Amino acid sequence: MQSSSSEEIQISTEKLLQDLKAVVRDGEELLKAGARDLSERGAAARERLSSALEVAKDTQRKLQDQILSKANATDRVVREHPYESIGLAFGVGVLIGILSRRR
Repeated sequence: MQSSSSEEIQISTEKLLQDLKAVVRDGEELLKAGARDLSERGAAARERLSSALEVAKDTQRKLQDQILSKANATDRVVREHPYESIGLAFGVGVLIGILSRRR
């Protein structure tokens, strides 16, 4: 039960990272395509886009490292304490169910 939710989280995380990579790749292509016909204002905008893409790449790398680290740590804890993990998941589910019925 726990492994399937971990797999779902990992799949959605991988999808998010792939989408972020696609945005960065598209931005780089836009920069290359627009590099030929730039006015002064266009050059400043290109520079801002370039720095934003670098920040996005750096953020992507950091997020990927953090996500993999957290996923590995979670997997390790669940494997070391399977019954406690199931009990905790059950308790959280009951609590969410109680709270959602009140609305």
